Amino acid sequence: MGGSEKGHAAALTVLATRRLALVADVSALTAEALRLNQKLAGIEMDVLRLQLEIGRTGAGIQLVRDLHDAEQNAVAAREACMTSEERIMAIEGEIADVDRALARATSGSEGDAR
Repeated sequence: MGGSEKGHAAALTVLATRRLALVADVSALTAEALRLNQKLAGIEMDVLRLQLEIGRTGAGIQLVRDLHDAEQNAVAAREACMTSEERIMAIEGEIADVDRALARATSGSEGDAR
């Protein structure tokens, strides 16, 4: 194997390793996004429960305070979900860049008699 071929193989290894790391990052972020979405759904259920309770029994100070807290938690959870989704999209863009680099690096290499 010549120096050029070794360099090419090393470059492919770097790209493949980078792609694997990015896919692992997306996987972890997707799991985190799922967890955040489940948390948000639970908070939204609390908001609905508190709204129904206020509708049934009136706006007691503690219920209103609890509703306000739940709504603030929902806003924070929505923001965390959006941040997670933005990070996933950014990494997916990086994966696409690596895929294009891999395609360029391997185009024409099939069938070469090296």
